Amino acid sequence: MSRLLHPNAAHVADTLISRGHHGVVVSSPEGTHTAADAAAALGVEVGAIVKSMVFLLGDEPVLLLVSGAHNVHLERTGERLGGTLMRASLDTAKHATGQPIGGIAPVGHPTNLDTFVDQDLAGYAEVWAAAGHTNTIFRSTFTELVRITAGLAIDVT
Repeated sequence: MSRLLHPNAAHVADTLISRGHHGVVVSSPEGTHTAADAAAALGVEVGAIVKSMVFLLGDEPVLLLVSGAHNVHLERTGERLGGTLMRASLDTAKHATGQPIGGIAPVGHPTNLDTFVDQDLAGYAEVWAAAGHTNTIFRSTFTELVRITAGLAIDVT
């Protein structure tokens, strides 16, 4: 039996299930490449969209899960994390996650990335994140997102 999901999205669904999440991943034909696209497709506030972004903390890639309504303040967030924070190159992000830009999920990467979750996502009853491939998403909550990623809630602004 063939899977309807892209293999990356199927892997994310399997990872979610293994971590106690329902694992439901949906495809959106409208496009979810940006937080605004995803919010429009789902009919939710842009702040409820989780942007999965790879940064370098010193020399190590880290994952920041950021509200679609926010931009990461590099200097202040780096200080909070105890180092210098800078955006990772597209190649570094793809290598660290195994997933394409615009579809990076909070889970399902080849290695465990230290993960930090924008605390302002807690203000939404549900949040939506990419599922490993462009146009695939899954629903979660802030608390569940912190749990399934073993993440640390922080202020990113």
